[in-house]
Amino acid sequence: MTAVTDQDHTEQAGDAGSENGERPVEEPVEGDADMGGKDGHTRVESAQGGPARAEAGPPGYAREEAALARGEALEAPDGTADADSVDGWDDGLIARRVTAETEQAAAVEVRGPNAPPAAPLAYDAPLRSRLDALRELVGLSRARLDSRTLAEAGQVLGEAAARRRLSGQHTVVAIAGATGSGKSQLFNTLAGVAISETGVRRPTTAAPIACSWSDGSASLIERLGIPPRLRRRPVQSAESEAQLRGLVLIDLPDHDSAAVQHREHVDRILALVDAVIWVVDPEKYADAMLHERYLRPMAGHAEVMFVVLNQIDRLPGEAAEQVLDDLRRLLDEDGIALGEYGEPGATVLALSALTGDGIGELREALGQFVAERGAPARRIAADVDAAAWRLRPVYATGRRTGLSEEARDDFAARLADAVGATAAGEAAERAWLRNANRACGTPWLRLWRWYQDRREPATGRLPLRALPDEEATARQRVEQAVRTLADRASAGLPAPWAQAVREAAVRGSQGLPEALDQLTARAGLPPGRPPRPGWWPVAVLAQASMTLLQVAGGLWLVGQIVGVMAPNLGVPVLLMVAGIIGGPLVEWSCRMAARGPARRYGVEAERRLREAASGCGRARVLDPVASELLRYREVREQYSRVVGV
Repeated sequence: MTAVTDQDHTEQAGDAGSENGERPVEEPVEGDADMGGKDGHTRVESAQGGPARAEAGPPGYAREEAALARGEALEAPDGTADADSVDGWDDGLIARRVTAETEQAAAVEVRGPNAPPAAPLAYDAPLRSRLDALRELVGLSRARLDSRTLAEAGQVLGEAAARRRLSGQHTVVAIAGATGSGKSQLFNTLAGVAISETGVRRPTTAAPIACSWSDGSASLIERLGIPPRLRRRPVQSAESEAQLRGLVLIDLPDHDSAAVQHREHVDRILALVDAVIWVVDPEKYADAMLHERYLRPMAGHAEVMFVVLNQIDRLPGEAAEQVLDDLRRLLDEDGIALGEYGEPGATVLALSALTGDGIGELREALGQFVAERGAPARRIAADVDAAAWRLRPVYATGRRTGLSEEARDDFAARLADAVGATAAGEAAERAWLRNANRACGTPWLRLWRWYQDRREPATGRLPLRALPDEEATARQRVEQAVRTLADRASAGLPAPWAQAVREAAVRGSQGLPEALDQLTARAGLPPGRPPRPGWWPVAVLAQASMTLLQVAGGLWLVGQIVGVMAPNLGVPVLLMVAGIIGGPLVEWSCRMAARGPARRYGVEAERRLREAASGCGRARVLDPVASELLRYREVREQYSRVVGV
């Protein structure tokens, strides 16, 4: 196969072929819309007389090639000449300008119709587990984090899935560098043929050019957005193909180009390739733009990175070693691990693409790197590491998180205070004692208390907080309890999750005071009188006996005074004194005996109210907050899997 070249080179090859009795190269024939056939290809005869088939891309591509070969300007559909095709740096012009000496070697990539599809890439179990965890992490976080925060993680997942579907037998390596660093010359040296144009005019490389050492890489190159007209094959060499089989080399534009489109090409393709060769020269190896914009952010990708010091032929004596040592120092400051002494990291080499010094070492390192077939997986793993590191502030803070039992109990106690559980228990205790005093007290005291009750409203029931100031105080206590709980639950959480916890607490607190009031009314004292203990009837009977003694003694004395009964003051007086003293004594004894039951009754009433308030607070506030904390715990576990912990 042969590439279409300039007209003067074609004529020279044709003349040489005529002198040797060989068939000259034929010009493409214009006139047909297909320019050479229904399949859009142009038939070209090689300089040796054999047929060659070059992929020309779209149907109008052969006309463009012929025009370029004759040195003519391309015509637009409206008939005007395209000035950029002559004076400017057209994307296709760079790749198609090859010299006559390389006409027999450089060829447009062709995928045979019978070529078997390349086997897809396979990730190992740890990387698959990390990708699954990252996918789960993104799914759990979509409702809590904004799309911009998760954009990089989603992009890593998308690129990992896209790369997995493509060839696992090829490794895509990009050559990147600054203006004048000699990356295109290094690209041509590795390919063994002048594919990418070099020169002093800047920028020389205007669009990415691909060179593949084996078939089956078209889908990988298409993923990079490189059109067929910018795809080439290296020089036909059994040794080169055996050493670099599976390599797809990409020559990128200058990363410091004045043209914005060139820099966009570089940034886009660097995010998609499996590895990158950074080419620096003795003048710009310490350029701040290179280190701050590219090398330092890509420090985690050191295992899929080569850093090549080119143009060492310009350095005298031991200057090359000194510059190389300084370059290693700068890379170390950037955080890039160097693959020295058998450790994983970036490979740093010094060479001269012009003289060929050090090219063999780079070829050997590239060949071993490609033969391992591990660069795509290492690149994806490094992307996962970078995404996880940038997500660290929203998933990990290094502090203990969660809601302790002490915080839960304190929240329940605050709600109980807001509904007046303690006061309700004390009121229930007083009500029980009052009921005991009424039942076991002397009739005269009971009559007096009945009179008091008629003059004053009934007390002893659970008081209703109907006053505005009391309601406002209770509402403030509830709000303070919710705020305190939210602060304790969100302590130590990353900002998005702390905000989610506080929002859940605030949503739950809406309508909580009203719900507590309703529960208080339902969970207060039961209707009717408090329950009576077993000794209560005995006490009532004893108090009734004391009353009867007083009545009997009094009637006896009245009968003696009237003269109905015989005079005998001792017995009736004794009966009256026994009744008068025994009544209060029985009442006092009942009061002492009623303290225990009354206390238990009050505690039970307080417990019921506390449980009601706690249940309401748990359902409305604690459970939503606990759900948010559980979700954070789940995403934290997934994040730990992503980072490999």
